Amino acid sequence: MAGIGPLTQDWEPVVIRKKAPNAAAKKDEKAVNAARRMGADVETLKKSSGGTNKAASSSTSLNTRKLDDETENLAHERVPTELKKAIMQARMDKKLTQAQLSQMINEKPQVIQEYESGKAIPNQQIITKLERVLGVKLRGKK
Repeated sequence: MAGIGPLTQDWEPVVIRKKAPNAAAKKDEKAVNAARRMGADVETLKKSSGGTNKAASSSTSLNTRKLDDETENLAHERVPTELKKAIMQARMDKKLTQAQLSQMINEKPQVIQEYESGKAIPNQQIITKLERVLGVKLRGKK
């Protein structure tokens, strides 16, 4: 550093500014108190539904009434009695067990059991497989 000249310090102040406060920070309680201390005008408004969840509570009674008035029966369609009897009869005529029949149509034994007990939800693809393997028409008898 020799030869450059005498070293001096720079005494000018360096000012680092923060970003201007956003809308949420302006509403902060600390910011409001600071503004009051500085003598700035602070306007406060009370919301008409402040502190309550009015949106949730106002429509609840209407929805509850609609649900109470609802009489539609929402249940899945089940296998008709004629179909389950036809599947059982055709399987017995071919001398097949539920497990053998399920293996032939590439389904789980539980599927055949549900169809024969009437608990299954009818699936046209499975009924088509059963018709093909058993050689019996199962649809169209309703």
